Amino acid sequence: MKRIGIVFVVLFGLSMLHAQKPEIKRIEQGLSELHRVDYPVFQKGERIEYLVHYGIVDAGKAVIEIKNETHYYGSREALHVVGKGRSVGAFDWVFKVRDTYESFIDAKNIHPYEFKRDVSEGGYEFKQHYKFEQDENKVKTEKGEVKQVPYGIQDMISAFYFARTLDLSKYKKGEIIVLQAFLDGKIEPLKIRYTGRETIKTKAGKFKCLKFEPIVQPGRVFDEPGDLTVYITDDKNRIPVLAKAGILVGSVKMELTNYSQLAHPVAIVSK
Repeated sequence: MKRIGIVFVVLFGLSMLHAQKPEIKRIEQGLSELHRVDYPVFQKGERIEYLVHYGIVDAGKAVIEIKNETHYYGSREALHVVGKGRSVGAFDWVFKVRDTYESFIDAKNIHPYEFKRDVSEGGYEFKQHYKFEQDENKVKTEKGEVKQVPYGIQDMISAFYFARTLDLSKYKKGEIIVLQAFLDGKIEPLKIRYTGRETIKTKAGKFKCLKFEPIVQPGRVFDEPGDLTVYITDDKNRIPVLAKAGILVGSVKMELTNYSQLAHPVAIVSK
């Protein structure tokens, strides 16, 4: 059985494609050409909650929030983001999940200074701890390894928040947006295709949404490249409302159940 931790991969839009000896300058150039909005998309205190379905079973809950705290890395203010996932109900008896992800993200440029990952899934456990030196194009791992990375490289959590700051009015339907993240000791391209608009109903209500397909590698977790779909609110918040994935051993769905302290009015049609 694939680890239920895939729900975080679904939520944060990671494509799991390996970069082949990326050229740092070329990657930096691509990152600098991304279009971003000129207003704050999120704020301290924001909290978003999800219910995870594995097939027809309610398998888990996920929460991601920006802590109401103040942190500095040198003179730069950083946001402290924490994401947690856990199994629930009968699923908790057969496949216990307790995952925690943390990222300290530059409040202005939205790139990470530090990332922590503590995974416990059905007896499988591991931890990661990355320290990013953005100005020196380096990241240090929990193993003491030092890797060269492009300026502006993301981690699994910060990539989610950076993606929310993109000015989607600058992209056409069908266009592919490429981010870069440091994941499992490697630089990974995160490719997302914008596919249109749709109104989506969830446990939290009915929302006007933008539809995206993260481009994934078939055969590893997903059957086909289009087996992952993510819907985000068509407003200034850009919060994920629904993520659906057809994986090799069934299907996973994550739907919005609650939200609070959003920076802007949400595009809700009805409760």
